[in-house]
Amino acid sequence: MLDVEDWAEIRRLHRSERMSIKVIARVVGCSKNTVRAALRSSGPLEYQRKGSGSIVDEVEPRIRELLATCPTMPAMVVAERLGWTRSIRVLRTRVSELRPVYLPPDPVSRTTYRPGEVAQFDFWFPPTMVPVGAGQERTATQLPVLTMALGYSRWRDGILIPSRSAEDLFAGWWLLLERLGRVPRVLVWDGEGAVGKYRPREPLLTEATHAFRGLLGTKVVICRPGDPEGKGLLERTHDHYENSFLPGRTFTSPADVNTQFGSWVAGSNRRMMRVLGCRPVDRVAADRAGMLPLPPVAAVTGWRWSTRLPRDHYVRLDGNDYSIHPAVIGRRIEVVADLEQVRATCEGQPVAATTGPGPSTRRSPTPSTRPRPSCCVASAGSCRARSAWTRSSSGTCRCTTLSPVRWRSDGHHQDD
Repeated sequence: MLDVEDWAEIRRLHRSERMSIKVIARVVGCSKNTVRAALRSSGPLEYQRKGSGSIVDEVEPRIRELLATCPTMPAMVVAERLGWTRSIRVLRTRVSELRPVYLPPDPVSRTTYRPGEVAQFDFWFPPTMVPVGAGQERTATQLPVLTMALGYSRWRDGILIPSRSAEDLFAGWWLLLERLGRVPRVLVWDGEGAVGKYRPREPLLTEATHAFRGLLGTKVVICRPGDPEGKGLLERTHDHYENSFLPGRTFTSPADVNTQFGSWVAGSNRRMMRVLGCRPVDRVAADRAGMLPLPPVAAVTGWRWSTRLPRDHYVRLDGNDYSIHPAVIGRRIEVVADLEQVRATCEGQPVAATTGPGPSTRRSPTPSTRPRPSCCVASAGSCRARSAWTRSSSGTCRCTTLSPVRWRSDGHHQDD
């Protein structure tokens, strides 16, 4: 059998040197029939052995009939219908070769975004445990991370919030838009209950979402269930977070999660992206230029309600008990909570509040005594920590700062 080098030399000798077949056979060292075959062929000679056939050839017409009826029929079902008793491997191979002929076309297109057009939002549940104080830890489902990705620039941001409730979701949503400084024209969500539900013609948004998008002057789109391509930017971004941000990291508190995550995302936005051919930070200015301005009035988000303080001087918020100064028992108080603190006022005067260094989570308490501030406002070392008013043995009130624990097993406090 001739190799490519001999085949090329035979053709050169015949076409360029004008040698006869007999001379070429003597020079190359092969038969004259081999020279004739090399001159007739348009490419290098290859040895081709005639196939001996397969045991599936006999039943291939029947396989085609079954696939024409149901293109997605599994190979095991095909074997059952055929009464196949031989190796399933050869049958499965033939079925996989024939199936694409009967499947309907499923084309895929590439999506491009205009500057300022789209921003995708979703929750990320990092597979890690976060300490919340008093020796307790919480999982990602209890402390979700609200993430955002812009379509044109691929700019990314996110923040850990206390829960998936509407009050916390809209507070985190507004905070991300404030960080961005502009409002994208279309906001995409993946069927989050607090935002709305997918409907074929028009998404069914909640009343709070309509009020929020009306303030922003933008459009909210809900993706179809089971359609991850609808927000593929965030799906790939979440994989990037789990593979690049989480490995080797430990956290001391929810606030520490936000600190580390914010620092890492800022650096990630300065890295080159192959799909863009540049860095997200190089495009975000043009992206912002195509967006809408923030409304002149800030959105009202978070928890807010009014109630009459009962005799046990506790109020419940998001499954947690908060202690209020007993001096206002029986009077109407207003409770306001955002991502950072919980405040209670009575006739405009503060009667309880918690402060912290940055966004974290609401906590349930484990008391530890400290002197009562003169302003009746209890400070805490982490966001949404708890302040409790307890009575000492002498009957005087003292302020108690509560260590950060998310929930108690019984859900209640006990007075000393």
